[in-house]
Amino acid sequence: MPDPNPIANDFISQITAIIEENISNEHFGVSELACETNMSRSNLLRKVKKLTKLSVSQFISQVRLKRALEMLRKSSLNVSEVSHQVGFSSTSYFIKCFREYYGYPPGEVGKRESTEITQPKAISTTRTNRKRNLIILGSLGLIIAIVAGLLSYYSKPSSTLPLLEKSIAVLPFKNDSNDSTNIYLINGLRESTLNNLQKIEDLKVISRTSAEKYQNTSISIPEMGKELNVNYFVEGSGQKIGHQILLNIQLIEAHSDRHLWAKQYRREAKDIFKLQEEISKNIAQEIQAIITPEEEKRIEKKPTNNLMAYDLFLKGRDLLNRGGHDNLMKAIPYFEKAIEQDNEFALAYADAALTYYYLDIFKTEKKYGSEISKYADQALLFDSKLAESLLAKAVFYIHKKDYELAVPYLEKALEYNPNSVLIISFLSDFYANHVPNAGKYLEYSLKGIRLDIASQDSITASYTYLRLSNALLQTGFFKEAMMFINKSIEYNPENPYSMYVKIFIRFAESRNLKQTRELLVKELNKDTTRIDITQEIAKICYLMRDYKASYQYYKRFIDMKETSQLDIYKHENLKIGIILSEMGFEEESEKLIKSFKNFADNDHSIYKHISLASYYSHRGDGQKVIEHMKLFSEEENFVYWILLWDMDPVFDSVKKLPEFQKIMSDIDSKFWGANKEIRVTLEENGLL
Repeated sequence: MPDPNPIANDFISQITAIIEENISNEHFGVSELACETNMSRSNLLRKVKKLTKLSVSQFISQVRLKRALEMLRKSSLNVSEVSHQVGFSSTSYFIKCFREYYGYPPGEVGKRESTEITQPKAISTTRTNRKRNLIILGSLGLIIAIVAGLLSYYSKPSSTLPLLEKSIAVLPFKNDSNDSTNIYLINGLRESTLNNLQKIEDLKVISRTSAEKYQNTSISIPEMGKELNVNYFVEGSGQKIGHQILLNIQLIEAHSDRHLWAKQYRREAKDIFKLQEEISKNIAQEIQAIITPEEEKRIEKKPTNNLMAYDLFLKGRDLLNRGGHDNLMKAIPYFEKAIEQDNEFALAYADAALTYYYLDIFKTEKKYGSEISKYADQALLFDSKLAESLLAKAVFYIHKKDYELAVPYLEKALEYNPNSVLIISFLSDFYANHVPNAGKYLEYSLKGIRLDIASQDSITASYTYLRLSNALLQTGFFKEAMMFINKSIEYNPENPYSMYVKIFIRFAESRNLKQTRELLVKELNKDTTRIDITQEIAKICYLMRDYKASYQYYKRFIDMKETSQLDIYKHENLKIGIILSEMGFEEESEKLIKSFKNFADNDHSIYKHISLASYYSHRGDGQKVIEHMKLFSEEENFVYWILLWDMDPVFDSVKKLPEFQKIMSDIDSKFWGANKEIRVTLEENGLL
């Protein structure tokens, strides 16, 4: 019988051969395999997952373990020698993986019949790559299983769901000292415990902001467990007495409020890094989390050998975490003084770069580009495997608007710290705003909400659900988008953006321009300073061919933008230029239209060609319109709104052309085809 899928088997054989060629290289992982196959990490992850139901790291591990079994059976090498020859730097970790895969320790291979041991046990879905092995391939590249989990979670009572294994939240530590100046130290110890646990991929670690919600609360541990959907909590309290740190740590089972483990640590202040390492390892051991050798190295690595530098750093980070312009400005001197004490302190350089980035964010006139560049480069120079260093370099490129260059740094940072809500939030915003990719936007929004399910307060929670709702809207899941936007409104009825998004969910379903304008005007009347709504009403009026009304709103929009010196909505300049031309302002119109052309020419996103098609349609060059529309139709992961492009008056002169209609039909089919694949998968599992 012929192979039903020879191409798939060829691909698996190809990557297996590549792994076997590099099998003794302990550093050969996902990134290296992606490079060897000339694929992006995300495409490789999706393809391997579709064909094998495994993550790439699991697949690599299987190839290593199968070769190990063969070597143990056919050679005279001992377990330690085999473990190193198949790319495990730690023999104990090799034994752990081998036992988990085959059900026997490698030392017993010679004592078993080959028929007994060559059948591996099914890989547990709760193992190391639990977070990644939920990915299912759709042409949009969405994380379907995580969507499914969320939809299931919110569509039936939480009491019916099993608690996730190895899921943990670190509650705020209490300062047992009367000296309030010690708070930053206690906060720092809690932060380091959290950060170390976040480096362990076998754990699901709830974000700092989610856990901080319970700092001063009367809610019981079981109630908190249900809200966060976690199995364990870490509580801590401590103080500094002279040169000693006294810290009490407890591990609590969430559903029963039973104290599983407690320990008091009394250490000299000079041993603070050893203390941080010991706490995180003890906790991981108690809940039987697997720590890979690479993760162990990252946990054991000291950020600095200078205690004074570290003390200054903790004060700076405490201010950075609080946020706000004043706190950010106060944080910088602490990072600078920390660097003076240790000029190779990568973490201090990285946090300084991030602080300057936050000070410049949303500003028309960027002031701190050189500072971000300097500190990011130093962070990367002194520790290129630190997640914060990679994040610092990524925000440098984002600040420069070299967005494509930021991607590998963000993805590598997440690889080193797979539970970091901060990095996931950057990736979510990155794919929403800088390099638009609807599938990736939804993917990282879902990852973020999974780790940050109960944010610091109702306001932050409202924005979390707002982001997820918007991501679902962009990918065509209107019903689910409405469910989460309603949840956003439940958390904070005063959220100024939730109703705004809800209006566009209704518009996506009805395509009713008149109703949408009425609802937007109603929202604008609540706050007439809303530049975003002003711009959207102007655009809706433009689509309705009500150019006079559009001009009135665009005029207000331009005045607001210039007054606030905002560098936003460049992609709307063609529409504004057309409206100004309709009103007789030809000079101003031409200036904006040329600026739009410049924007489109330099746009590196997937929307470059649709923008250029709009421009050439306005100029009356139908041939170039079709040319660029065809190029755009080859793209993937575009947002739902592209399907409404033919509502734009700029295409009135070409929209009846058979070629144009065929391209729009192909785009529509591509979008809904991908959406249908996702929906079928969810419905088959009873989740929609």
